[in-house]
Amino acid sequence: MTLDQSAPRPATTDRPFDVERVLAELTLAEKASLLSGLDFWHTQPVERDGETLVPSVMVTDGPHGLRKQDESADHLGLGGSVPATCFPTAAALGSSWDADLLRRVGEALGRETRTHDVAVLLGPGVNIKRSPLCGRNFEYFSEDPVVAGDLAAALVDGIQSRGVGTSLKHFAANNQEADRMRVSADVDERTLREIYLPAFERVVTRSQPWTVMCAYNKVNGVYASQHDWLLTTVLRDEWGFEGLVVSDWGAVRDRVAGVAAGLDLEMPSSGGRTDAQVVAAVRAGELDEAAVDAAARRVLQLVARSLPALRSTGAEDDSFDIDAHHTLAREAAAAGTVLLKNEPVDGAPLLPLAAPADVAVIGELARTPRYQGAGSSQVNPTRLDDALTALREAAGTDLPFAPGYTLAEGPADDRPADELVAEAVATARGAGTVVVFLGLPAAYESEGYDREHLDLPADQVALLTAVAAANPRVVVVLAGGSAISVSGWRDAVPALLVGWLGGQAGGSGIVDVLNGAVTPSGKLTETIPLRLEDTPSYGNFPGELGHVRYGEGVLVGYRWYDARRMEVAYPFGHGLSYTTFAYDDVAAQVTGSGADAAVRVQVRVTNTGAVAGAEVVQVYVGDPVAQVQRPERELKAFAKVPLAPGASRVVAFDLDARDLSYWHPVLRRWVVEGGEFVVAVGASSRDLRAQVSVDVDGEDVTLPLGELSTLGEALQHPVAGPVVRAGLDGATIDPVMLAMATDMPLAVIADFGLAGLDRGALGQLIEAANG
Repeated sequence: MTLDQSAPRPATTDRPFDVERVLAELTLAEKASLLSGLDFWHTQPVERDGETLVPSVMVTDGPHGLRKQDESADHLGLGGSVPATCFPTAAALGSSWDADLLRRVGEALGRETRTHDVAVLLGPGVNIKRSPLCGRNFEYFSEDPVVAGDLAAALVDGIQSRGVGTSLKHFAANNQEADRMRVSADVDERTLREIYLPAFERVVTRSQPWTVMCAYNKVNGVYASQHDWLLTTVLRDEWGFEGLVVSDWGAVRDRVAGVAAGLDLEMPSSGGRTDAQVVAAVRAGELDEAAVDAAARRVLQLVARSLPALRSTGAEDDSFDIDAHHTLAREAAAAGTVLLKNEPVDGAPLLPLAAPADVAVIGELARTPRYQGAGSSQVNPTRLDDALTALREAAGTDLPFAPGYTLAEGPADDRPADELVAEAVATARGAGTVVVFLGLPAAYESEGYDREHLDLPADQVALLTAVAAANPRVVVVLAGGSAISVSGWRDAVPALLVGWLGGQAGGSGIVDVLNGAVTPSGKLTETIPLRLEDTPSYGNFPGELGHVRYGEGVLVGYRWYDARRMEVAYPFGHGLSYTTFAYDDVAAQVTGSGADAAVRVQVRVTNTGAVAGAEVVQVYVGDPVAQVQRPERELKAFAKVPLAPGASRVVAFDLDARDLSYWHPVLRRWVVEGGEFVVAVGASSRDLRAQVSVDVDGEDVTLPLGELSTLGEALQHPVAGPVVRAGLDGATIDPVMLAMATDMPLAVIADFGLAGLDRGALGQLIEAANG
């Protein structure tokens, strides 16, 4: 089936759109009008004397499907949305670790966006999963910025290859829904630079999204919509962003400050209120008109980039193949499914299902799939697969089914819970294998609020306990947008997999994995902890009284669990297969030094099993000794490697200086501190198959000395150290006193007359050290 777009296209002329000519013709009021929306979804046009100087273009929600609504629609639900392919959410797409797949999904999204005359699809989201409680985690890729950045860049490349734009969001430090429109994310610069900004940076520098969307929240007390350091210093000056910065819908608090800071477009419409504020500020001398020109120019550039696709009338550009896109969504759903556990029962693993016709299906989620999250990303799917129907079709028979529990969005069922469980137990008792579908109800997670806990509903856990007691051959399939606690029940389950929110073809994609039509290759992009209390942000999430303190610093996700030697249910990067893989010939060679330091890593991977499969090879780097605390290991590269049975492939990774660096909080720049680095290669953050140590010749990271530098710092200084040490060698100082003095400022040392220093000698020493 092919969808043709027969609606009239936006009114445009065929004359080339000359941005600078148009900008020069506009009045101050007209330029200011471009800086806010016409309505909820369109940019402002400029019309004069019956002529359209600047056409209006449409943007609309994503990121895993087009959500184009009429202006009369509800803006947060499905009302008025055109049918579109609902691809798996970012939680599922990320778990594929497959950049090529995400580019293909992006191309399909771009084609649908173009077909419906939309200029910009609002996505993807690359915010870090700081806490599994964040209600919008289903829209984000990972707890790690390398995974999030690389996969989002692939998606952006795919979408924009079709001549439409993306909106990278939500910039920055938007890691919770609670109080999201006011809260200040209080986070130090090193943590921002190493954890919360790199995914944005990777996408901007590699793929140049047409737009970047600022977040609602404050960052260290300043709203993101008027944060000059974020929007101009970092985004434009450092990263070279060339596109337009748009507000999240309703994120603007001070429009004049926003224009000055680099916020180009406010959405939605302010009814002219903020346009007038901009004009008044310029006329009062409070805002430089050059800032208005810069923002208006970027809006005009966005219009100019959009017009070729909007003017196109070719059949290929104005349609998309609904069936082909559904098939791609099914492939993506299967690729993002993670097999967490597959233990033998009666001598053989339960999966893949050996006898699909001898299966009982339990759980309302098998019949009423939860396939996407709630809020602005809701897509009206072109069709919807459920796992129950897909299992029955694969088995060629009417498999027995019992709902076991109810869902608000499922069929009405007034039977009491114990009766539903009893029916499920009876259904399970006579089956060869029982597949139980469990997960988070829709009300548990959504844009706009956070989860309260990590647990499954109690009625689902009670159902599973009863079914497993009746038939130990149980496979559990989990649905949800983020980590779900498996503590208390996973030991009773031989096989466990998670399909996240798998989109409109998630039901059939899961069944492809269950039946072995697809060998699972998904890997976790977030740690599944044993308890909520173990999570890094526990006690610092979601904050209080308008502030949330990022007290865990750079120890986010697996970095935290590794630093604390903490047990987890399933580690970052974990995911099983129906085949096995061996790693050997791991080698690392230093190929550069200093600011150009580089390491080339190679490993040979072999499929040692009987079926074809794909392995996600993960490269981690550790820096055991540094001036700052560094995580034990950090993911720096990965590759998905498909292999036939018995086949081998040598995979190479080139790590650059940035992969070895940390953000120095005193020098305020990225530094490569020389010394030993440990390069580990493996199948997860805790399944490291081999590691190699290399010595890197780093940069000079000597800190400047001052009167408040400590004696210990002076002793480590290459110039001051020998002088101070000589002064100490000539004095009789009790060892305990010397230990106490190590953290004393040099000014105090001089005042005490220690180390041969007085104030005059100290000044000379500091001058020589910093010379």
